[in-house]
Amino acid sequence: MKIRVDVMLKNGVLDPQGKAIGHALGHLGFGGIGEVRMGKVIELDLAETDPNKAVETGKKMAENLLANLVIEDFKVSVIS
Repeated sequence: MKIRVDVMLKNGVLDPQGKAIGHALGHLGFGGIGEVRMGKVIELDLAETDPNKAVETGKKMAENLLANLVIEDFKVSVIS
């Protein structure tokens, strides 16, 4: 079963990569862009067949390694 872990900086945490992307998009002629936030997506193929257990395993992985809980939030979802 595949799961996806979406990791984003918490609100209020400075996001210099997001600012740089927003700035570059403006210079490329893309107007009307508000705040840009940069995150990461991790897809994992687990040997689990129970979706609830797969999500719980993904949460443990995020809490222990994939996300910095001081400055990042995460969401785990089943994708197949």
